[in-house]
Amino acid sequence: MTDVRTKNPKFIGKFLVTVVAVATVANITSCGGSRSEPVEPSAGPERHSVDLGDHVSAFTGGLGPRGGYREPVRGERRTVAEGVGLFLDGRRAEAGRHLAGVGFRVRTLTDRATGRRYAEIADATEARAATRGWGRVYVDLGSPSRWSVQVPHPVADTDSEDVGVAMLRGTPGGVLVLAGAHREAGRGDAADVSHRRDTVFHAVCDELLKRGLPGIQVHGFDDATAPGYDAIVSTGSGTRGRAAGRAMSDALRDRGFDPCRAWSRKCPLEGRTNVQGRAADKAGVPFLHVEFSRSVRESGRSVSRVAEAAGAATRVWAAD
Repeated sequence: MTDVRTKNPKFIGKFLVTVVAVATVANITSCGGSRSEPVEPSAGPERHSVDLGDHVSAFTGGLGPRGGYREPVRGERRTVAEGVGLFLDGRRAEAGRHLAGVGFRVRTLTDRATGRRYAEIADATEARAATRGWGRVYVDLGSPSRWSVQVPHPVADTDSEDVGVAMLRGTPGGVLVLAGAHREAGRGDAADVSHRRDTVFHAVCDELLKRGLPGIQVHGFDDATAPGYDAIVSTGSGTRGRAAGRAMSDALRDRGFDPCRAWSRKCPLEGRTNVQGRAADKAGVPFLHVEFSRSVRESGRSVSRVAEAAGAATRVWAAD
């Protein structure tokens, strides 16, 4: 039986208007509200304006020696690292899908302090971040990725995360790799990521090495451990970072700091057994292991000057 409404011109007109309106709304929604700027599936639909330093501090503020840490299996480590690699290679939509397979997401943050945009690669939920402790990665979206700053012991090395953020902000093209648990949170030394290869942190750093990205790894020491020194600059187990280390040490001294240069004298905490440093040496990629005194790390002004000094190394890497 034929519906008599199909023979009514007024009904047909209203029906067509409704269909066009619904289709228009659907099209706008799918395009993120603008035809000229579609949603970037790579960075996800979520975009946030934050102070990056406060944002990272809010995350690390929940870390402690009794915090959660679950040792990732090999497939999980590989999936996160591959997702980061896909993102750096510009295959961002694919990276998002890949990372979602292990409960990670990618979102875009605009740093209110600098106006620069960063991708945050992290657990999709705070609950998962708190129980797994696998960490986060921040990628400067304004420049091609050229170098990394690594923070393996947030909170345990007090305020080392602040130094990492300051360095990331200081030179374009940086990637910040941030551990997600206190170094004592796991069984034994399972969460001490600078001495373990079976962590998400190490897998991501290894992925960066495949792309030839030099790295600075940030640590901290109590003032009494190395009296008379504000920083200990080392190339770890290799020597390829020596030119950058010299440049950074000179810049530190120019800014009133007293660094111990591990290639020219015996220094404590030289990081010779650091596994990311050993991997960098094997890959033929420059690496710096840098320790800062507690007094330096606790002073916002000193942290800013330290980041400026680090720029003597990172700017060379960013220009390569």
